[in-house]
Amino acid sequence: MPEDRTETVCAVLADCAGATNVVVVPGAARFPRGDLVTADLAREAANEVIEALQGLGIERDGSISLEQLDVSLSVGAEVAEERAPGYGDDAVVWQELDRRITNDSLLTWSFVAFLALATQLAGIAALIDSPILVVGAMVLGPEFAAVAAICYGILRGRIRQIGAALRTLVIGFAVAIVITYVCALVSRWIGVIELDRLPAERPMTAFIYSPDRWSFIVALLAGAGGVLSLTAGKSSALVGVFISVTTVPAAGNLAVALALKQGDEISGSLLQLGVNLAGMVIAGTLTLLVQQYVWRLVLRRRGGSPGGRNPREGRAGAGQGLGS
Repeated sequence: MPEDRTETVCAVLADCAGATNVVVVPGAARFPRGDLVTADLAREAANEVIEALQGLGIERDGSISLEQLDVSLSVGAEVAEERAPGYGDDAVVWQELDRRITNDSLLTWSFVAFLALATQLAGIAALIDSPILVVGAMVLGPEFAAVAAICYGILRGRIRQIGAALRTLVIGFAVAIVITYVCALVSRWIGVIELDRLPAERPMTAFIYSPDRWSFIVALLAGAGGVLSLTAGKSSALVGVFISVTTVPAAGNLAVALALKQGDEISGSLLQLGVNLAGMVIAGTLTLLVQQYVWRLVLRRRGGSPGGRNPREGRAGAGQGLGS
C-alpha cells in the first residue's frame, strides 16, 4: 500500500476484534512503491477489514491478498477468533466465493473437456446399465460452478454474470452432447455398439431419464448442499453433491438416445436435465439469501458491521485466519 495509508490501515486492523499479529514492513514494495502490512484475521471478522481497505483504495493503488492458514499456533489468534462475531464455518467468504465461482465457471477448454469426458462416461453407462459409471460421470462433471455463479448473480443482481454462466452451461453441454453423439454414431458404424435402441429394461440407470418429484427434491437438496459446501470450503461435501444430481448422466443418455433415434428417452433426458438445473438454481439462491440474512443478524447482536451490502464485499477467511 502507499506509505501515506499505512497508519490508517493499521488503525483499521487495530479496531477489528478478529485481527491480530499485525506486521509492518516499511518500504518493502518496489512496484508500486509502498509498505507491506500483514495480519491474521479470523474468518468471521475479515469482511469488515476488506470493506475498509477497499474504501481506502488499497486494491486500486496497491493490492489485497488473502491466504488460508492451515495451522496457527497463537494465543492471540485464539483470542481474536473468540472476539469475532459468530463462527468461522458459518461465515460466508463473499469475495472468495465470487472469485472462485467466476473462475471455475469460465467457458474454458478444460471445462468443456471435463464435461465432454463425463458425458461420454454417462453415455456408456446408459448402454451397459452401469451405476458405477454414472457415479463417475457425476463426479467428473464441472457444471456446478456455473450453477453457483447463476445463484450468486441472482443474489447480487448481476445480469452479466448470470448470462455468462448460462452461456457456459449451454455451450458446454451442447458441445459435450454433440461429441458424445458423434462418438456413439461412429461406434455404431464400426460395430462397437450393436444395439438398435437402448435397452427397455435398465433397472440400475433408468432414473437418469425418468424425472419425477424426487428428482426435483434431490436437486433442491443438492443445490443447497453445494452452495453450503462452497461457502464453508467443504470440498468433501461438494463431491457428495456431484454424486446426487443427474445432470451429466441425463446429457449422456440424451446423446446416445439421439444416436439411436429413441424419442421417448430424448424427451425424458431433456426434462431430467432441466429439472435438475432449475432445482439447484432455486435452492442455491435461497441458501445464499438465508446465509446473508442470518449473518447480518449475528453481526447485529454482536454489534458488528452487517457486511454483504454490495457485490464487492467479502466475508473472508480461514479456520485460523488469513494473511493479508
